[in-house]
Amino acid sequence: MIRQETADDHPDVREVHTRAFGDGERVPGLVDALRVAEAAVVPMSYVATVDGRVVGHVLLSAARLDAPRRIVDVLTLSPLGVVPEFQCQGIGTRLIAHALAAADSQGVPLVFLEGSPNYYGPRGFERADAVGFRSPSLRIPEPAFQVARLSAHEPWMTGTFVYSEVFWAFDCVGLRDPGSLTA
Repeated sequence: MIRQETADDHPDVREVHTRAFGDGERVPGLVDALRVAEAAVVPMSYVATVDGRVVGHVLLSAARLDAPRRIVDVLTLSPLGVVPEFQCQGIGTRLIAHALAAADSQGVPLVFLEGSPNYYGPRGFERADAVGFRSPSLRIPEPAFQVARLSAHEPWMTGTFVYSEVFWAFDCVGLRDPGSLTA
């Protein structure tokens, strides 16, 4: 079951990301900070449960697109995590689909992420630089910089993607393992 995250889920979500990413405090800390950061668009946070247990989480948070006409409010899909024993069962796919549908229903034109094109491509994302977007960092391999264009997207909405300050503060911009693009 996919549902909106509640405050009661916060410890379970922290555990999901601790186990899914195995990098200590960085990703769980990012989630905590994004929940409370001032932003033009309220974060959207969803959990996947199995038999009442939180086994996956996805967060959409505010970002900006520096487009030729004006700044456009967009979202970042990050992080997406599923506990190891529930990976490869379609939970991440369902979380992504739910998140994109929620963003689309709110009139958000674009959702950006960094990740494997092999994983995210079939789930609604495409290589962002190939369709008119510039990466915010040289540390992001070109194939990993991806975008989902939603129904509110207009052709003039191109330009440079800009992460919120929280991503920079937690050093969560740029893949740490470029070899993960094949995962």
